[in-house]
Amino acid sequence: MNKLFLKYSVLSLICLISQKTVAQNADPNKDPLSIYRVTALKVNDLVHTKLEVSFDYGKRYLYGKEWLTLKPHFYETDSLTLDAKGMDFKEIVMIDGKKNIPLKYTYDNEQLFITLNRKYKSTEKYTIFINYTAKPEELKTKGGESITDSKGLYFVNPDGKGDKPVQIWTQGETEASSCWFPTIDKPNQKTTSEIAMTVDAKYTTLSNGKLALQKDNKNGTRTDIWKMEQPNAPYLFMMAVGDFKIYKDSYNGKEVNYYLEPKYAPYAKQIFGKTPDMMNFYSKMLNVEYPWAKYAQIVCRDYFSGAMENTSATLHGEYVQKTARELLDDNQESTVAHELFHQWFGDYVTAESWSNLTMNESFATFGEVLWHGHDAGQDAEDRSRYEKLQNCLRSSKDGISPPLARFHYKNRDDMFDNISYSKGSIILYAAKNQMGDAAFFKSLHHYLTTNAYKSGETHQLRLSMEEITGKDWSPYFNQWYYQGGNPILNIEYGYTNGKVTMAVKQIQDKSVQTFNLPLKVDFYVNGTKITKDILIEKREQNFSFDIPSQPDFIDLDPDKILVGQVLDNKKITDYLYQYKKVPSYYNRIEAIKFASKDKSHEAQLILLAGLEDQQEDLRVLSIKAIDLADNQIKNAAIKTLLNIAQNDKKTIARAAAIIKLASTNDSSYKTLMVESTKNQSYNVIAAGICGLSKFSTDEADKALATLDEDTKNHVNPLIKKFNNQKY
Repeated sequence: MNKLFLKYSVLSLICLISQKTVAQNADPNKDPLSIYRVTALKVNDLVHTKLEVSFDYGKRYLYGKEWLTLKPHFYETDSLTLDAKGMDFKEIVMIDGKKNIPLKYTYDNEQLFITLNRKYKSTEKYTIFINYTAKPEELKTKGGESITDSKGLYFVNPDGKGDKPVQIWTQGETEASSCWFPTIDKPNQKTTSEIAMTVDAKYTTLSNGKLALQKDNKNGTRTDIWKMEQPNAPYLFMMAVGDFKIYKDSYNGKEVNYYLEPKYAPYAKQIFGKTPDMMNFYSKMLNVEYPWAKYAQIVCRDYFSGAMENTSATLHGEYVQKTARELLDDNQESTVAHELFHQWFGDYVTAESWSNLTMNESFATFGEVLWHGHDAGQDAEDRSRYEKLQNCLRSSKDGISPPLARFHYKNRDDMFDNISYSKGSIILYAAKNQMGDAAFFKSLHHYLTTNAYKSGETHQLRLSMEEITGKDWSPYFNQWYYQGGNPILNIEYGYTNGKVTMAVKQIQDKSVQTFNLPLKVDFYVNGTKITKDILIEKREQNFSFDIPSQPDFIDLDPDKILVGQVLDNKKITDYLYQYKKVPSYYNRIEAIKFASKDKSHEAQLILLAGLEDQQEDLRVLSIKAIDLADNQIKNAAIKTLLNIAQNDKKTIARAAAIIKLASTNDSSYKTLMVESTKNQSYNVIAAGICGLSKFSTDEADKALATLDEDTKNHVNPLIKKFNNQKY
């Protein structure tokens, strides 16, 4: 029995005595980071939640009737504690056959403490009925940096004034579903559900599961009944009401629907159309078929948290909703992939506590990475990984950052950060690299099927990996999940007497662990690649290798799985070599970044090559940094820039090239600027106006004035953005 389990068991006993967690009972003057955040104690288990709700738009109230079926988890009990924030209660009774037995209760405006009519055993189910009113707008709540509000239920423009649509939507994560229905609002609870929504007949509704019945009430209202026959966590319950148009798609015989405002309905397929392909890819990769009865995606106004993976019904913020013109410049494919992968990691198996959020968010971010690789190739996958690595490093100073599995935090919303998302995703990718794809995905299959419709934690993932591979993965998890930080490697290379030497120092802050890092090193010698394996396990370590002649280039960690930073003594010639001859995405972007700060001719050759890179972000970096005063590359650069400005499929690259050409003050490009202002892309129009202003501010102002209001509203922020960038 390990120490973590012992600590958990002792704390659970304390919880059993008090029926509250240590965190809830903590001294308010105590440092929150000193509190060990135990998994919520299970005294009662949710079994089924039946709701009948209607809405008062004027008061911003929800009127609810709830039939809640539960059972004691193990020990018999005569009490029930429910989370219920800011509610009024009209009736709370036990349903006993045909009898309703009134129950005694107390309420502190956050939790409802109910005394049951007798003691119940774990083999007995019981159902209570609650008639209540939820008043979310009257709640005083505070969110975190990621989830910025926690009222649970939101009315958008309920008075119907102005052009904004009238909508209702919910947001349950982390523990805000209890703002609109009484429940045990913890991620380690699972319940089936039935939600009946009575709404104005003109509105469309969406909730979890399948639409089982629609009833016309003959009074201008309609009742929609949504049934969820598989258990899911309360924070994943959702409702949405409003004037939405539904685009109907399908996957493997299941409904896949997209709910959009009428204006955006014609573009539904362009916005969400890859969803069935994603479902097929993830289902086959995990060998676990998409688990829910349907999948819907809805876009709502004023949503503050990006997107939310409610079971079978993802809610997106309005930034996802775009016209065909807007989609020329940008789409939210990564978000669509991220939320879909949650349907397995987060919904099918849910993190049992917010300390284990990595089991939800790291996987969903990892799912993004894999989708890009499947859809657009390895280079796109590597680009996505690199972006996650940079996010991770930005959240670290001197290698110091919190662990993935965090049992000490101030606020549960603090868990929604670059550690849980980005760092966790590349740690998973590194594990995949170490154990091989077949073993890795079979391990994920084992984790999902073993814990289906339940909750899971990092130890269960580790045990699944050990079951499949026969290897002890504790060292990996101890290093990457339960300790924080990331390595910073300082590398010095040398070559003498037929030997390459590597002096490696781990220079992360001394408070950060010393890492154990199995890596590969590729030596490029006279056109031949020689690969060696190394194990970095000390703060200072020297390696030597017999190599027939001095390497042209040394590529440490060619797979780029290191979740950390490398500092070495590369020169511009090394970067030119790696861009041209070892062109992984990581090597290319690092070469371009270095060349952007270097004025040598070799640097300009890298940037010249970068103008034709297959990734538009690298083309843009090269466009901004290339020095057109270098006469040796100027003609070739101008020719390529013109081609980009006129023909590039990515409008952000076209815009960058237009502005770069304008920066030369060569009046021969003025016609290009004028033509660009007539383009369909907002990026290209804005760039054209910025460029035209270099030659004639009056003509630029006139070009802007001729645009319609919608185009101006899109273009003006872009003009400001482009004018603040250096070219």
